Amino acid sequence: MQLKSRLGVLAKSTAVRLSALYIILFALCAAFLVFYVTGLAERILNNQTRDALRQEVTEIQGAFERGGINQLLRTMERRARQPGANLYVIASPNGEILAGNVASLQPGVFDEEGWTNFPFRYQRYTDSGAVKRHLATGHVFVLENGIRVLVGRDLGEPGKLRLLVRQALMVALLIMGVGAVVIWFAIGRNALKRIDRVSAASQKIMAGDLSQRLPVSGSGDEFDRLSSSLNGMLGRIEQLNEGLRQVSDNIAHDLKTPLTRLRNKAADALNEDDANARKAALETIIGESDQLIRTFNALLMISRVEAGSIAAELSDIDISAIAADSAELYEPVAEEAGQAMICEISPGLSVRGNRELVGQAISNLIDNAIKYGSQG
Repeated sequence: MQLKSRLGVLAKSTAVRLSALYIILFALCAAFLVFYVTGLAERILNNQTRDALRQEVTEIQGAFERGGINQLLRTMERRARQPGANLYVIASPNGEILAGNVASLQPGVFDEEGWTNFPFRYQRYTDSGAVKRHLATGHVFVLENGIRVLVGRDLGEPGKLRLLVRQALMVALLIMGVGAVVIWFAIGRNALKRIDRVSAASQKIMAGDLSQRLPVSGSGDEFDRLSSSLNGMLGRIEQLNEGLRQVSDNIAHDLKTPLTRLRNKAADALNEDDANARKAALETIIGESDQLIRTFNALLMISRVEAGSIAAELSDIDISAIAADSAELYEPVAEEAGQAMICEISPGLSVRGNRELVGQAISNLIDNAIKYGSQG
């Protein structure tokens, strides 16, 4: 049952269908070649037969011209006794056989002078005295007294040769066809195994294991090229997914403290009875909210730069001012943690960089110092 199922899958594959189409076209072309070659061989043999008969007719006519009918009879009799002799027949003007090495001829052979227009049937005596029927072609010429002479050749040998060539080609075609089917089955089976391995790896990837890769055999064929391209895509997806996870961790890490501080200040603002104090607290909250937005944008930019999707925009920035702003932002946090922040910032320091990224880096340093430093 499993073999039947695998054969069914194999039969539905594109490679197998293309192979089957190729085999059919190959068989048709081979069959055409068989009949073309045998037909060509037959034409060559017929031309050779006609050339040989034409030469023999010329010699027999020459014998008649040299010695008359007696010389003609002796020449034909001598040739008829040779092994594999041709047909030699002398007939009256009305077509009655007078002499020769055949028992009977198909009617109409002597009707026209020249080459016979069709293969004719005849009966020939054998050494045992039996009579056998054959097909032949020949040339008829007429003597001065109306006597008709036929010189012909049996078509049995060319026919046997034609049949032999055709049988040999058909056997060769059959062997090639069987070999093609065997090779097709082996190649299709190997391709199906590779597809099964790709399908198994794909199922694991669909289940969430992005570390899986499609198998590559190392042969460099189209399956390997496709698998290599898909593996590159999977590697990129895994990298982006890891970047997304890292961004999520960074956002949770870098925004937790500012959001907590923002919430506490909002709660303090709610408890303020004085309008001016409440306004000042809200303005502070707005300022810190803007700083949170810049921090969030910086984290997104970092993730995009690391993923290679964008390049950081660089410009000349005042690093002293950025450090002072970050110190001012985190000074209340340090005081809440029971720590004292002492800043010694040289004025007018400038570098070429990205303001958001540099500010985020300084903020991370101060935040980590507050979290993991000792009190005092």
